[in-house]
Amino acid sequence: MESAATESLAITQSLEQFLLALTISLSIATLSKTAPFLRQVPYTLLLVMVGMALAFVDVRLINLSPELILEIFLPPLLFEAAWNLSWRKLQIYWFPIALFAIVGVIVAIVGVAWPLHQWGELEWGIALIVGAALSATDPVSVVALFKELGASKKLSTLMEGESLFNDGVAVVAFTLLVGIPLGTSDLELSSTLATFLTVVGVGAACGLLLGFSVSFLTQRFDLPFVEQSLTLVSAYGAYLLGETLGGSGVIAVVVTGIILGNFGSRIGMNPRTRLIVSVFWEFAAFLVNSVIFLLIGDEIGVQGLGDHLTLILIAIGAVLVARFLGVLVLSAVSNRAAQSQISLKEQTVLWWGGLRGSVSIAVALSVPAAIGARQEIIDIVFGVVLFTLLVQGLTTQFVLKALDLIGDQPQRREYAEFIARREALREVLKRLQNPEDYPDVEAELFRYKQDLVAGELSSVEDKLQTLLQDYPQLREVARQNFDQALLDIEAETYADLIQSGRLEENLTPVLINLGDPQET
Repeated sequence: MESAATESLAITQSLEQFLLALTISLSIATLSKTAPFLRQVPYTLLLVMVGMALAFVDVRLINLSPELILEIFLPPLLFEAAWNLSWRKLQIYWFPIALFAIVGVIVAIVGVAWPLHQWGELEWGIALIVGAALSATDPVSVVALFKELGASKKLSTLMEGESLFNDGVAVVAFTLLVGIPLGTSDLELSSTLATFLTVVGVGAACGLLLGFSVSFLTQRFDLPFVEQSLTLVSAYGAYLLGETLGGSGVIAVVVTGIILGNFGSRIGMNPRTRLIVSVFWEFAAFLVNSVIFLLIGDEIGVQGLGDHLTLILIAIGAVLVARFLGVLVLSAVSNRAAQSQISLKEQTVLWWGGLRGSVSIAVALSVPAAIGARQEIIDIVFGVVLFTLLVQGLTTQFVLKALDLIGDQPQRREYAEFIARREALREVLKRLQNPEDYPDVEAELFRYKQDLVAGELSSVEDKLQTLLQDYPQLREVARQNFDQALLDIEAETYADLIQSGRLEENLTPVLINLGDPQET
């Protein structure tokens, strides 16, 4: 009886801690979006600072076991990024992304581990774990800044694609390297490489199986919230399936997300459902990022950072140098081998924008308690993450402006607003074509409203034409909207035919792979 009461009290305390963390994190994140003087500061940095303040007054939020950290936080973060990554753009830049995500991770691990071992006198096993944790880049705030300032799609795709895949490679590398201090693995090259390929292969296979299965399943019905729930189950299910079968759960989640975002959502979801699912995952990533960065600050001990300041400084310098060399050399290889045309300015942004964040923290917190240097690893990783958020995160926009890489995002935003107005006014005018639908309204008032809406619609169309004349590059946006509208119509038609029983076979939209004449 007493044990049951103790267990009930523990559950109540855990729930209260979770609700407190959730309330604080969402409040701070919301404040950072609404208060003008805080908009220039990444909300993740504000959450870290609040967490540190809570830790300073000895308020501890959530105590999660290391084993649960990766399972809870990684799937939604990775799935949301994979869901929104364009397969077409990924195909264009696959070579540099693969170089950055695979070779770049190796460069980062060795480039961080060697100085920590040589000058910081860390054991090789511990130094390699730190290197693996810090090899994962986190572009959340940087890509958001790209979109706000109008940086090129090329930069965003390179940054997002690299981060998405190097997260998977980094976590696999970490899982293998963490066994060295525990005595369960060694650095024998052939066995390590074989294990790595097996883990990645099994994870990718699980992702393919689950991604295509759910894609064809959602084509059989049109229930938005069920389809949304299936994506959530897919994210966590892919991770658990991959890990259970001896593969990489991270790779499984990434592959599942890419398939569902680029294939499943096209053949099995109507546009409204896709919007609902996209908004849901945007919120999920926002929520997880908010909680994890608050926990970062709550876990950081100022005393621990001070005790390991030398190691943190060495790690910061190593991360910057390794990232610089990696981007410079791998960009040169990609430019020569695949004509990627990554300019020196773009390389500079890729270097300086290579922040470390939630994945690095989740990996560091998942270090088993059996490793004696666990707190040392956490302090070093936290220190580097703080530096990248505070210094690099706050200065990336100035680097973009100094290098003249600001794009035409304000014009694109204005164009999108005009398009939305035109569609809305057209719909209103269509409703006003039938006076009999409004028998209680005077004819004179009805005609006045018709003229008013028609005049406003004409004004919006004139402004649209002027904008297109002043900024011809916006016609590319118009073409993309046109392609997407045609694709939506085709996919919706197939889904309707299947649901009505007139079509048995799952058909992939023909237009999904048809290129534009200008591209050929």
